[in-house]
Amino acid sequence: MSPQPIGVAVAGLGFGEKVHLPALAAAPDLQAVALWHPRQERLDAAKADHGLKGYSDWDALLADPAVEAVVIATPPAPRFALARRALEAGKHLLLEKPITLHADQARELQRLAMERGLSVGVDYEYRAVPLFMQAERLLRAGAVGTPWLVKLDWLMGSRADPQRGWNWYAEADQGGGVIGALGTHAFDMLAWLVGPVGSVQALNSVSIPQRPHPEGGLAPVDAPDVSLVQANLHWQGRPDMPVPAQVSLSSVSRCGRGFCLDVTGSEGSLVLSSSNQKDYVHGFELQHAALGGGLKEVPLDADLAFNQNWSDGRIAPVARVLGWWAESIRHGNPMIPGLAEGVMSRNACDQVEASLAHI
Repeated sequence: MSPQPIGVAVAGLGFGEKVHLPALAAAPDLQAVALWHPRQERLDAAKADHGLKGYSDWDALLADPAVEAVVIATPPAPRFALARRALEAGKHLLLEKPITLHADQARELQRLAMERGLSVGVDYEYRAVPLFMQAERLLRAGAVGTPWLVKLDWLMGSRADPQRGWNWYAEADQGGGVIGALGTHAFDMLAWLVGPVGSVQALNSVSIPQRPHPEGGLAPVDAPDVSLVQANLHWQGRPDMPVPAQVSLSSVSRCGRGFCLDVTGSEGSLVLSSSNQKDYVHGFELQHAALGGGLKEVPLDADLAFNQNWSDGRIAPVARVLGWWAESIRHGNPMIPGLAEGVMSRNACDQVEASLAHI
């Protein structure tokens, strides 16, 4: 007899409603049982749409015995306080990124989770995208030999329109800007694909210093929308094998190239890229060049393919991460990606944000 699905509450009704709810519906070991949102009118609309219980009081949600685990997909600023209270209440967690505003907060969550024996996943969903998994497999198999240089361009246009309205994304102290949006993913994938992130230096810039405020007038923007990063990676965790990495992040590149990761090494090169700015599954291509040869497309290994896909490409990798989380909860296995990965990425983002080079 199969065990009952794990009851999951979803906190946050942006990405949480659009992506996590359909992903939960595809995860056989998990079941959405409740929603949380601080605004009652927004919560009431979602309750009616999905037929779920809803709470605007966080402590009341945590007191519900049907809620065994919580997905926290709120804006970044409240995540730490919500997560800490959930862990204290004995709930497993899946956190969106950036998981906290500072690395010391992430380490506090890590301490609490270990103390209470709870599984905390972090939705670094690129680890669940088939071609990214294929790239990791090839790098581990020596497809480029010893990496000499890692170059990541992530040039997006989501904030390129100066008339796009001001919100929390414009505020650095609320976790806004390109570092929290893309940098947290970039550092995690580089650590996963190549090795842990060592020293980091950055040049950060606010290209659009004012945006229309919802209540009228213009409001100041202080969260960087461009960040140029130089970092050292430790190949397969070896401090004696540093790999220079150059990372260019932008949310204001109107016709940017999208995503392009280029790993060059002693035995060849690997290029993972997509110009699709709307989706992080559809449109990706993986190419490999052996030493002395040209780039050739790499076919996907069948065991890495999704069993199901959606027109919204975000859902399938999130569903895969949710499946890993359920397995961790069921069997007590370490959750990867989890708080160890979240702390590393948050620490690298802190170094970028603290960089003296800010124009």
